[in-house]
Amino acid sequence: MNQYVTGEAIRTLRDKNRYTQAELAAKINVSDKAVSKWETGKGYPDITLLEPLAKALNVSITELISGNSVTNTNVSANMFRSKFYVCPVCGNVIHSMGEAVIHCHGVALAPAEEEEPDRQHSVIIEIVEDEYFVRIEHEMTKKHYISFITALSPDRVQIVKLYPEGNAEARFKLNGVRKICWYCNRDGMFSIDPRKK
Repeated sequence: MNQYVTGEAIRTLRDKNRYTQAELAAKINVSDKAVSKWETGKGYPDITLLEPLAKALNVSITELISGNSVTNTNVSANMFRSKFYVCPVCGNVIHSMGEAVIHCHGVALAPAEEEEPDRQHSVIIEIVEDEYFVRIEHEMTKKHYISFITALSPDRVQIVKLYPEGNAEARFKLNGVRKICWYCNRDGMFSIDPRKK
């Protein structure tokens, strides 16, 4: 059975918090020998200890399990630093305004990386009254489709979820939109500045 939390993660977080093994053990009511065993890989904490252990180490349970602490540098909530995560199992789209540890269906998700659009993922953007009308030239079959289109402004994100056999199009209020992104279920995320189109 794979360990759900590694000794290396516990030791690193303990050192970061400047606790001795005995100090950490006292915070979660275990012996310092137990902490030593966890850190050397000779055992691991009971699952009931994950919450108090994460709290004592000042991280979330997800951060403890993944071994990666998350520091959100987007404290001013600049929407252009948005990250989009797409579950390969269910197609769920998750948005964060900065760094996050995201899991869906037991899968750790990485943020979608934006690319310049290619010929197979070209976009047509028109201004119609006070909106952008966005249309992606792409097939929309059950196996290959555009999952969503999003428009980002400094203070908001507009997302339109799309479905196979529908149209790959959306309308967005102009409201300072400076980036439009779309996600292909096979080829990933593409983006463009609509003002330069």
